[in-house]
Amino acid sequence: MSNIIKTIFIGTPDFALPGLKALIKDPMFDVAAVITQPDKPVGRKQTLTPPVVKTEAKKHNIVVHQPEKISNFQLLLARRTGGTFNFQLIVVIAYAQIIPEKILNLPKYGVINVHGSLLPKYRGAACIQWPIINGDKKTGVTIMKMDKGLDTGPVLAQRSIPIKANDTTGSLFDKIADLGAEILIPTLKDYIAGKIKPAPQDDSKANYVGRIKKADGQISWNKPAIEIERFIRAMMPWPTAFVYAQADGSKQTADGRLIKILSVDKNILNINNYKPGTLFENDGDLAVQCGTDALIIEKIQLAGKKPISGKDFVKGYSNLIGKRLF
Repeated sequence: MSNIIKTIFIGTPDFALPGLKALIKDPMFDVAAVITQPDKPVGRKQTLTPPVVKTEAKKHNIVVHQPEKISNFQLLLARRTGGTFNFQLIVVIAYAQIIPEKILNLPKYGVINVHGSLLPKYRGAACIQWPIINGDKKTGVTIMKMDKGLDTGPVLAQRSIPIKANDTTGSLFDKIADLGAEILIPTLKDYIAGKIKPAPQDDSKANYVGRIKKADGQISWNKPAIEIERFIRAMMPWPTAFVYAQADGSKQTADGRLIKILSVDKNILNINNYKPGTLFENDGDLAVQCGTDALIIEKIQLAGKKPISGKDFVKGYSNLIGKRLF
């Protein structure tokens, strides 16, 4: 266990940062290279911005590579010396590209991935959102040895955390990222020492949850209130749940823009007096009828406007009370 493990880290977003920091901090792992996505334009001014992983690597003078497609990237193959691969370990966290099999087979200890759910139930990119949407009581992190499938590799370790009633994707994102970093180093050390035998996943229990797109945030008011409440939390902070206030069959809001529903009260109203999607006032609160029962809207935002409370919406947009959201 005294040997230094020469390591490549592959990852991009904030979710990957705690794991990278943990590897850099531990003296057993020499993170000699980082592979991440190219810099991307961000914001209204489209300012070219580096991934947070790149910024962190540069602080420690770690070499950074940013290929458009890792499948065309020859760095790893070029690093072979006398037929021996220079790196013993690759760690991947939230890279958003498929790692080619030719790379998976190179390092002595394989390619290890930190996945943001309890496999095999949620394979794929939306693994944090769907436990909230489905009303699961817990979620967590899985550390696995990658194979050529998508999140199908054998498991080295798992740790679970409860999903609280007010958890959003944003709050779980942070918790799971930190949890992954917490168990990554001891798991790697035990695995390298031969104390962990990778356990195959039960494919019969697997579900694939693809990447969520902006359009996926639109609310279907025909569903029960309890499901919509979870959906709204799962869409925070991105893409955020949204709707349109339609008048006379128009597909526009009263002012021509969509409406974001940022948060709703956890308590469900046993009210079923309106058509699904209808806004109504309930003791000064802004409420909306769902397919079954109703919800109080705590925070709402018209496009181009600042978020406001549901109570302030009732006062400022009384013309929309009684209108339907679609």
